[in-house]
Amino acid sequence: MANLLVVDDEIEICDFLRNFFSEKGYLVSFATNGEQALIQSRQQHPDLVLLDVRMPGISGLEVLHRLRMEDNPPKVVMITAVEDREVIEEAKRLGAEDYILKPFILDYLNSVVLRKLTTILH
Repeated sequence: MANLLVVDDEIEICDFLRNFFSEKGYLVSFATNGEQALIQSRQQHPDLVLLDVRMPGISGLEVLHRLRMEDNPPKVVMITAVEDREVIEEAKRLGAEDYILKPFILDYLNSVVLRKLTTILH
């Protein structure tokens, strides 16, 4: 069973994505800030992190940078309302697997998650 970590400062998005992916059979946890995300990642070793860019405290880009420095880092897909070419390029430079804009289409998000996890689990 794949392990996902959803990181977003909007609790409604965390709950929504947790419910959506749990129904698909994934083990899903969430964090509402960067500090919490880093702690949970070290404890739970998620296969994939769905990570917001703009959060109070540690930004999503900084969380991405720190996650990529860990041993056996998780794959990271950025999910955000920020449509800024420089931010997108920075996220990809830091190792983001993909960058999905909010509001996202669930079928598309699910297909991206499935593709990323398939490369891990096979």
